[in-house]
Amino acid sequence: MAAGPTILETVKEFAKENGSPQERTLLPSAVGDRLKKRLEQLVNSHGIMLFMKGSPESPKCGFSQKVVDILKKEKVKFGSFDILTDNEVREGLKKFSNWPTFPQLYCKGELLGGCDIAIAMHENGELRDVFKGHGIEISNPSEIKATGPDGGRGGITGPSGLTAALTSRLQDLINSSEVMLFTKGKPDEPRCGFSRKVVYILRQEKVKFGSFDILSDDEVRQGLKVYSNWSSYPQLYIKGELIGGSDIVLEMQKSGELKKVLSDKGILLGESLEDRVKQLVNLSAVMLFMKGTPDASRCGFSSKVVNALKEEGVEFGSFDILTDEVVRQGLKKYSNWPTFPQLYYKGELIGGCDIVMELHNNGELKVNLSE
Repeated sequence: MAAGPTILETVKEFAKENGSPQERTLLPSAVGDRLKKRLEQLVNSHGIMLFMKGSPESPKCGFSQKVVDILKKEKVKFGSFDILTDNEVREGLKKFSNWPTFPQLYCKGELLGGCDIAIAMHENGELRDVFKGHGIEISNPSEIKATGPDGGRGGITGPSGLTAALTSRLQDLINSSEVMLFTKGKPDEPRCGFSRKVVYILRQEKVKFGSFDILSDDEVRQGLKVYSNWSSYPQLYIKGELIGGSDIVLEMQKSGELKKVLSDKGILLGESLEDRVKQLVNLSAVMLFMKGTPDASRCGFSSKVVNALKEEGVEFGSFDILTDEVVRQGLKKYSNWPTFPQLYYKGELIGGCDIVMELHNNGELKVNLSE
């Protein structure tokens, strides 16, 4: 959902179309009257109610952690329910709210949405407007219970007790792959059943992932526990966000949440980054990976190569690497060429700006692109 003034109206339309908890009189048969009544009581038990994985003091997934942090920044009191402790509530609430994932945030019984919507509304000031509009009081900072010395962010920014060097190293490792698994052993040789389980799940989902054997480096092993506020292994991260350990990953796979999170984060399933790069490289016989487009170059080197190709009368395809960071980084590894632009002919790298200009000045460019 796009951030901006339309968010609140979109959420209201969503609630209107699907029926808010107060308006809904008929629910799917799978949710009986007893469970419906219990869910209504839970949803309305606090002015602001968060259904999450874990507790505010100890969230069990990065998305729940984010919403908790947002509510603390908004300085509002809220109730919470750990959906990992009650599968009946967990599955029933998905049908009750017509919302398939968690966390779920409610205000005065009305569903606001999940993590992404809460973030967007918070950043645009709409969340505070909603709270004020529903008479939610802003609490004093001292009344908001913190979850730890770092304000409950699970060590994501400046975790206590870690050196700057180790913090930086952990961040680099976590972000070294879109999907990153810290495990005991290697994916092909797991050293514990829980690690083996997560590796198996990721392979079932056809997800390309990076891994780090925490048994090979005790500094990382102990430091990551503090950084993530997660005491055991394996630990799975998606786009730098902690998802959780083996139990949570298994539950997310069973409920379909894992596939949805991967899709929402733009993770390609069933296709490796290398496969995607190969397809792009071969989109056209002459293919230019550049900053910007041929009609609006975003750097002088890209502009030079575009002009050289046009002067030679060469037809070519192009890809703006500024629009896709994953492709940008993947192409550097694929070509073993660290800079852009990059020019390809029939899937083979010709080179960057300097090489292209040298070929152009020597009258060899068109010959090399027509062999």
